[in-house]
Amino acid sequence: MDRKNAWSSYSDTDKQALEAISARYIDYISRAKTERECVKVAIELAEAKGYVNMKDVIAAGGTAKPGDRLYMDCMGKSLMLFIVGEESLEKGFNILGAHVDSPRIDVKQNPLYEDSDFAYLDTHYYGGIKKYQWVTLPLAIHGVVVKKDGTMVDVCIGEDDNDPVFSITDLLIHLAGDQMGKSARDVISGEQLDLMVGSIPLTEDDKSSVKDNVMKIMTEKYGFEEEDFLSAELEIVPAGKAREMGFDRSMIFGYGHDDRVCAYAQLEAMFAIEGVPAKTCSCILADKEEIGSVGATGMRAKYFENAVAELMALKGEYSELAMRRSLANCKMLSCDVSAGFDPAFGGQFERKNTAFLGKGVCYNKFTGSGGKSGSNDANPEFIAQLRKIMDDNNIHWQTAELGRVEAGGGGTIAYICALYGMEVIDSGVAVLNMHAPWEIISKADLFEACKAYKAFVLEA
Repeated sequence: MDRKNAWSSYSDTDKQALEAISARYIDYISRAKTERECVKVAIELAEAKGYVNMKDVIAAGGTAKPGDRLYMDCMGKSLMLFIVGEESLEKGFNILGAHVDSPRIDVKQNPLYEDSDFAYLDTHYYGGIKKYQWVTLPLAIHGVVVKKDGTMVDVCIGEDDNDPVFSITDLLIHLAGDQMGKSARDVISGEQLDLMVGSIPLTEDDKSSVKDNVMKIMTEKYGFEEEDFLSAELEIVPAGKAREMGFDRSMIFGYGHDDRVCAYAQLEAMFAIEGVPAKTCSCILADKEEIGSVGATGMRAKYFENAVAELMALKGEYSELAMRRSLANCKMLSCDVSAGFDPAFGGQFERKNTAFLGKGVCYNKFTGSGGKSGSNDANPEFIAQLRKIMDDNNIHWQTAELGRVEAGGGGTIAYICALYGMEVIDSGVAVLNMHAPWEIISKADLFEACKAYKAFVLEA
């Protein structure tokens, strides 16, 4: 029952493959820091591997046949990939599902203001964060601004070496006596997370001149007016690239491992599949998981079900009953990260049932909190099948829970997909600093996840 460290088993060939995947992943999460960017880059990678937009096939009156590689996006913020298999879709298919949204700080719709000769953007944080972790950091702004005529302007400021960065200020320690006496929850309030963006006045006598100067710069660079903030989607994220971590370079330090490490491992698995699989293979990159999988691009929406219906129609297999049977016959890995054991906070974990960095992909039979509330609780028959697949393919894997009983908890998209009646279990990579601006994973766990996900979609 004691899982071995994966590094001790790797050959030189394994290490070369591991390092190649890690380098590609570092590039991916450094380029893709929002859900829109994740989907855009994933589509670029998929098209390079021969995937075709399903919407184009539908518009052209085409069909789908075994071996076809198709993708369909939802509003540019969620994405599905399919490799059509030999078997009828009604018999079900094998699904990998992860989310590509991460905790961050969002810009409000009427954000720009001035106070004491500083210009700020007003914000509202997204997902579960420790607010005090986001102050005094170099931050970047990513997103889109959509004008009334429908023109979409891409915004990315703070990533290029020649770009400025932004920051949220904190009180100096010399005056922080009262602040230091507060609970961690209250040290920084949500309304204090406003982004400082400028300090040079446009004119000497205009009371809003610093704000006006910032807007002038934005208009000259991006061509939009202040009113266009009303239809903008701007996200504040840590500035800078992901990096190798440790003297031995065994770990990766970056923003958004939760859950882009699993999303990327899914892509690697799908791209590694050659020929025509027996069952249709599918990969989902979902949005809005960090706030409950809500909205048109969250997993609670029907876009995946709709895509399955379209695929069945392209194969000439669609009926309402056939689609329902197909979804019920599916098997799925809900690919989401797990809390890695941190010796500095060991009291919050139960060691026998905890994920350790470097010991491979982890399976969470259940998540939830307070007596498994809100959890998908996977069936033992399905877990037994997964055990055989993992062991037959020499994959390092472990089981885990999200901390000790009553220490807290969390959820994934697993329980939503289980509503169709399919077999689902959570499977992911262990993470340190989860939901912090900078998180940590092991390269070995990324490598094992890629292998595990490929084995699952081909053999489940």
